[in-house]
Amino acid sequence: MSLARVLEHLAPLVVCDSQNPPRLIAPDSAMFVHAADVLTSAGFGLAWEDYGDGHINLFALRGPARILFNCHLDTVPVGEGWTRPPLAVSVEHGKAYGRGVCDIKGAAAALLAVAEATDQPMAILFSSDEEGAGSCCIRRFLEASEQRDFDQVVVCEPTACRAVLAHRGFLSVKGHFRGVMGHSSEARALFDNANHRAARWLSAALDHCAAEAEAGRRTCFNLGLVSGGTKSNVIAGDARLHYSARLGPGQSNDALFEALKGLAGAADWASWEIPFSGPPLPAAGRDDQAARSFCRRHDLEIGEPVGFWTEASLFSDAGLNALVLGPGDIAQAHAVDEWVALEQLERAEALYRRLVQTHG
Repeated sequence: MSLARVLEHLAPLVVCDSQNPPRLIAPDSAMFVHAADVLTSAGFGLAWEDYGDGHINLFALRGPARILFNCHLDTVPVGEGWTRPPLAVSVEHGKAYGRGVCDIKGAAAALLAVAEATDQPMAILFSSDEEGAGSCCIRRFLEASEQRDFDQVVVCEPTACRAVLAHRGFLSVKGHFRGVMGHSSEARALFDNANHRAARWLSAALDHCAAEAEAGRRTCFNLGLVSGGTKSNVIAGDARLHYSARLGPGQSNDALFEALKGLAGAADWASWEIPFSGPPLPAAGRDDQAARSFCRRHDLEIGEPVGFWTEASLFSDAGLNALVLGPGDIAQAHAVDEWVALEQLERAEALYRRLVQTHG
């Protein structure tokens, strides 16, 4: 019967169009209304926050809960090529199809089923902007100190129902290099050309990251975009690049950025913008021992570290113990004809219910 209830909750969540972008999401969106109705009937107190531009938090609390479950209800855009209705749940051959069923409305439906099937203390945070790469909702939630009073945070991203205790961070940085334009016959082009300055900085940055790797700190660095100049016979007065880095557990995005930004004299003629910075899990200065102990106490299978980023790292960065545990496989997320196995939904509901009944 538990799987049937999960699917009953999943249907109104998926029908609600929560694609991000454009993030046209409001507190009276059907998915939030459904969740609020279920949680109110189950004895939860609700706290709403609307930060504007589709950034919504619904925090539900029943009793002195010590575990906080977190699910984002926004999805990536539907895209082209679907063979089933993307904003509806289709159940076929042991799978549920629809945008968000894996990432991560399936987990949200499982939590709603647990909420109405138990009366133990329980805390859930539903948010709406994870796919926008801004994480406004979680960052704003954590600004309130009283909302950090949990022993453990469970972020319900797809992990095949294994507890994931570590993943890489994600740092996105744009650089603007200034030069002094002029005729390319001038000898000063060697030093005043913005492209040359960017190239020198890039060489130094690659050397730095290679040295970090040799020292055992595996730093993934990637220059994704670069542009600059106007013609081959004009000293480039302007160059731009966009790089990303994915650091390992315990490393610091801030430390890497500070180490790189002034290399090769860049402090004199470069400016920087950070569109997004999400720390690794665990965040810098923390380890996974408390989360590992939590898994042992509750007989949770621990999975291998993953390469994708989650908002669990934001909770870790705020000083909370956090792990990732949810139904489905990341390979099914963001895909055409997104799906999650019914067995995974059923297993997730059972795991969440056990955590609530034994820990609260």
